[in-house]
Amino acid sequence: MGINTERDIEANLQIGPTDAGMVRLFVVSDGLEIPMDFSPEEAEEIAEEITTAARGARALAK
Repeated sequence: MGINTERDIEANLQIGPTDAGMVRLFVVSDGLEIPMDFSPEEAEEIAEEITTAARGARALAK
């Protein structure tokens, strides 16, 4: 299993700030809840990685 392995799993992703000053990614799927908290700096790094991956995917789709 890896990043290129397709799965037929549905999940809901919510992203927002917490009252503790963290950025939370909250994943819900099949009764499973996964809260992941990141500092604002870590969240910005993750956002940059997502943007880079989107550019790479866009380049492959051409």
